[in-house]
Amino acid sequence: MPLRTPMKPKIVLYHPATQALVDELRSHFDVTAFDKVSDANRAEFLAAALEADGLIGMGLPVKTQELRGAKYLKVIATISAGYDAFDVAELTANKIVLMNLFDPLTETTADLAFALIMTTARRIVELDRKVRKGEWLKPVETPWFGLDVHGKTLGIIGLGRIGNAIARRGALGCGMSILYTARSPKPDAEERYGARRCALDELLRESDFVCLSVPLTAETSRLIGARELQLMRSTSILVNISRGPVVDQAALIVALQNKTIYAAGLDVFEQEPLPVDSPLMSLDNVVLAPHVGSATTQTRDAMAAYAADSLIGYLCRGKSRNVVNPEALTSATGSNADGSA
Repeated sequence: MPLRTPMKPKIVLYHPATQALVDELRSHFDVTAFDKVSDANRAEFLAAALEADGLIGMGLPVKTQELRGAKYLKVIATISAGYDAFDVAELTANKIVLMNLFDPLTETTADLAFALIMTTARRIVELDRKVRKGEWLKPVETPWFGLDVHGKTLGIIGLGRIGNAIARRGALGCGMSILYTARSPKPDAEERYGARRCALDELLRESDFVCLSVPLTAETSRLIGARELQLMRSTSILVNISRGPVVDQAALIVALQNKTIYAAGLDVFEQEPLPVDSPLMSLDNVVLAPHVGSATTQTRDAMAAYAADSLIGYLCRGKSRNVVNPEALTSATGSNADGSA
């Protein structure tokens, strides 16, 4: 990687940030800041990125391949847990380290997951519309009833940090039985919450609520399709807080229309923003949120601060954490090969 002066590394910030955070970054770096990258300033952003040592923002407003000419670029700190906006193989081939984050958004995203569980089960959005339309004319009867949450079985696909936080809410808050799938056993969750690891098909058959909490990868793309939805109970609810393409959306729409499953709570979609003509818009048995898993002011500020700290640690101290592509770490950067801070 070429070396250069001045003393401060150059970085590009492409995300709204508090003045305190911008000042902190400027104390370490020569900062070019964009609150938002659009068609109007995309070329300006790319020109700055090609001269930068590091990038920090949410997602990536250009194609990863367009960074091939970035001769100084060493690291990208994404202000998100997901990294499907990046071509990780391309970054690795060019020895550009990608760091994501988890801790600041874990509890907030788990809150959203449980909000979707409760809202879909008790039909809150649907009933809110009925009340506003003046349809509440007498005490509610069976057609307006929802489902219990307490004491039911919650199946979590992907028991990472967020999945673990969802399990805690279900087991300790609502007395739910926890089933989970994961690449490896989670003994702590098994001891604390009575969670039981099982195969995906068993989880789908036995769960009253199925919550997706996995990253989007080649293995998880369309993980839930028509076959998997058929395995679920007619009284089951699907909640997706991971990424839209983890679910075959067309198959889900059919399952909701045919009442193959009871309902769905969705924070993510195959295409975002969700097109206004999507069939999902006309279904009463689905709750739609605009990808707001981590979208609270407190959490988004904490996420940006965490990513900034990761960037400072890597470029100024040779420390790395939450490295998506550890193969990109080289001795030339002075980074810890184990990806720890």
